[in-house]
Amino acid sequence: MSRSSGRGQTEPLAAIVAVAAVGIGLSLYAGVLDATLPGERDRSTAPAALERVDRDVAPGGVARPERIPGSHNVGPDGYRTNVTLTAGGRRWSTGPTVPPDADVAGERIGVRVAPATVRPGRLRVAVWR
Repeated sequence: MSRSSGRGQTEPLAAIVAVAAVGIGLSLYAGVLDATLPGERDRSTAPAALERVDRDVAPGGVARPERIPGSHNVGPDGYRTNVTLTAGGRRWSTGPTVPPDADVAGERIGVRVAPATVRPGRLRVAVWR
């Protein structure tokens, strides 16, 4: 039987290039389609803001109420942020009034209410545009 038996063959490099081109084309199509579809595109920003506020207000894991004023400024750019810390019947808050549609995240945290006195409390962060 001769080497040119009539069956079609493709060079391996050409096949790899063709498969890569199809893969890239599908990826671009999916990206454009996703960008044009309607729907909610805004991700939840409150958990990330809570993390940033926690690092600012509670270095070392214990929140310090004297660090609350101005802590709303560490929120994400382009968003309004309200920070509230509560412990032992007391409340510390900073930032604008929270609207009902705000994205809210909170966590339990130790709060230093006096020298050598730590009480259980709650740190709450609300974020909105």
